[in-house]
Amino acid sequence: MPMKTSQTTAARRFIKLAQVREHTSLSTSEIYRRIAAGTFPAQVTLGPKSVAWVESEILAWCDEMAARREVA
Repeated sequence: MPMKTSQTTAARRFIKLAQVREHTSLSTSEIYRRIAAGTFPAQVTLGPKSVAWVESEILAWCDEMAARREVA
């Protein structure tokens, strides 16, 4: 039976680390460094050995980085 979702969660998509690296061009260690510093979206724990990121949060972070460049 399919789950019902609201409009706000219907577009939510989890992506794995490889896709985060592709979107950002950051290395794995740099991603985790920035998470620890509070300057990058944290991962979501999906299970005991599985994490992912919310794609919209990663894309928003990329947009923020581009906006900073345009202002400077």
